[in-house]
Amino acid sequence: MKKILIFSIAYHPFVGGAEVAVKEITDRITPDDIQFDMITLRFDGNLPRFEKIGNVNAHRIGFAKKNPSMEDLVKFPMYLTKVFYPFLAFFKAIQLYRKNKYDACWSIMSYAGFPVVFFKLFYKRNIPFLLTLQEGDDMARVTGRWRIRAVYPFFKMVFTGADFVQAISNYLGKWARDMGFKGELAIIPNGADMARFARPYSEKELNELKDKLGKKSEDKFLITTSRLVKKNAIDDVIRSLKYLPENVKFIVLGAGPDLKTLQNLAKREGVADRVNFAGLTEHKDIPKFLKISDIFIRPSISEGMGNSFIEAMAAGLPVIATQEGGIADFLFDRERNPDKEPTGWAVDPRDSRGIAEAVKKITDNPEQTARTVANAKKLVFEKYDWDLIAKDMREKAFDKVLLRRA
Repeated sequence: MKKILIFSIAYHPFVGGAEVAVKEITDRITPDDIQFDMITLRFDGNLPRFEKIGNVNAHRIGFAKKNPSMEDLVKFPMYLTKVFYPFLAFFKAIQLYRKNKYDACWSIMSYAGFPVVFFKLFYKRNIPFLLTLQEGDDMARVTGRWRIRAVYPFFKMVFTGADFVQAISNYLGKWARDMGFKGELAIIPNGADMARFARPYSEKELNELKDKLGKKSEDKFLITTSRLVKKNAIDDVIRSLKYLPENVKFIVLGAGPDLKTLQNLAKREGVADRVNFAGLTEHKDIPKFLKISDIFIRPSISEGMGNSFIEAMAAGLPVIATQEGGIADFLFDRERNPDKEPTGWAVDPRDSRGIAEAVKKITDNPEQTARTVANAKKLVFEKYDWDLIAKDMREKAFDKVLLRRA
């Protein structure tokens, strides 16, 4: 049995695409094969400092607050727990290594690579280091943060000191090279649980949810599943509603620091009664919301990849998105990508009128929409199933990193 120590800022129950990916991958690898320990932040004082979650032994560190909101996590003093994570995780790693003698370190996103750099510099120089890039923010924004600028030479070492890089998109793979990584790199995307997102629901279940959300027979639901932050451009969708018929409504699944700002925007735009901020929903319940919706939309300003797009395609929804960052790897537009089978509708960033036009293209051309949805579903089933992703991670990433230890 091999042992890998994971470094991740957040983990369940605080989940985004990166956290979902780690759980889906590690759950498909038996503990007799690889044991995964993780050092992550606690955030919520109700959570235990140690918890076994699937095939991951999660060790939670840092100060916490009981029942923190998403807004709390990005404000003082809770924000400081992220600032101190590299140092706290470094000391926790030494403690755990003395007991478990890990065969490799695995950081989830570049910031979580800081404690690995410290660990290799000051404690165990020869331990193999796997860096996974899952960043969703624009790379200029990542490197422009004050806490990164202050220690930029160490940040570069996250890339130059890695033995292997796994990036979830070609966009992030290029970033690794631009940051100085010269070793072996694999593009292994995130995926979706195809069986879960493609599963049928009974009419009774779907009608109950429609009634709960107030969906009438003539209504068309746009839906997004995302953190309520600037990069996901939820404000652009809200602004697009004034160019669309009154029966087009917008369901927002997610939480984040921009909630009040977005609610106020909906009021100013005169569409507050057409926007339903449904809040944070457990990942297992998202497929049902997709099934009662008509179009998935997230016109991201930046995106490393975006699990939510793949999940919506698996559920059989037409998808509207920009082609920023990693989205360009799988969303192909009929007009913008004439050499590929179309899988979605591309819009420019910050273009609320363009969003409305894309919605109209979908609703006005049912046969073309059906073909595009079928193409997208075929693509994700063939390339983005978690079983395939986990197999690739085992063979193309873990095996190669662990061989360095041998």
